[in-house]
Amino acid sequence: MLAVIGTIPTPSMPVTEGPAALGRGGLSVAGLGIAPGEISLDRGTPALLGAACAACGVLGLPAPFAFLVGDEGRGHGSRALYRHLVDVLPRRSLSTLAFHYLLPDVMWHDKVLFAVNEMQPRPRLIADAGFMYAAKMSGQAPAYDLFTPDAGELAFLADEQAPHPFYTRGFILHDDNRVPDLIRRAYDGDNAAACLLVKGSTDHVADRTGVLSTVDSPNEAAMEAMGGTGDTLTGTVAALIESGRDVADAARIAARVNRLAAKLARPTPASRISEIIAHIPQALTLALAGEVR
Repeated sequence: MLAVIGTIPTPSMPVTEGPAALGRGGLSVAGLGIAPGEISLDRGTPALLGAACAACGVLGLPAPFAFLVGDEGRGHGSRALYRHLVDVLPRRSLSTLAFHYLLPDVMWHDKVLFAVNEMQPRPRLIADAGFMYAAKMSGQAPAYDLFTPDAGELAFLADEQAPHPFYTRGFILHDDNRVPDLIRRAYDGDNAAACLLVKGSTDHVADRTGVLSTVDSPNEAAMEAMGGTGDTLTGTVAALIESGRDVADAARIAARVNRLAAKLARPTPASRISEIIAHIPQALTLALAGEVR
């Protein structure tokens, strides 16, 4: 089973876990105690979770399991969720873990990774956003199967001296033209997962050998201005990995799906990410049909 781990900007929400569901009323999580639709899909972990729900439905997979907590960036909720994960993960049967927005904390990251290493069998690991920062800062990036950075986050991974994203050296530019070089630097410093899905105007899938594939179409200009499109991409690739696909193939297909969903949604700069998520089932169906041909 796929599990998505992250935060919601509602400070009063305690550590909560349960199956997620995406219905007409919106996103709901068993045990959360709020009605469907009260969890905003606009961006962040809910957007990732909504995309994963939509993709799992097409792939015939169980609904993703969610580990969530409220945190507006102060870290109290994140630390509570870290503590909970350390306690419960060794006894759980989960095949793919997607870590998302959590306040980066190297000590707690390492404790969670130790707990993951006790799981039998060990799940595949995906990290994005704050948890990806913590993985790099801890020196444990190679323990992960996939990172999903944008070009700016890739610059942090490529800077072998930066202890935190704030300190990424200015000469390490993060425009799309330098993505292959930044990928090489990240691997040279052992600061990248086994596979990278670099999100941008052109999406790059890479491993230690270099760029494996790129995806640049369809290209909806309005998508670049929308917050949350990177989150939906990570949710889709998590579901594809859970389906048993090779990580690099899953990343390439997910990049195509995200772009197809945007094309189907015909977004404007005022569009919401929920409009993209609504088209993921059709986009994934089309992308998989193209893989068969």
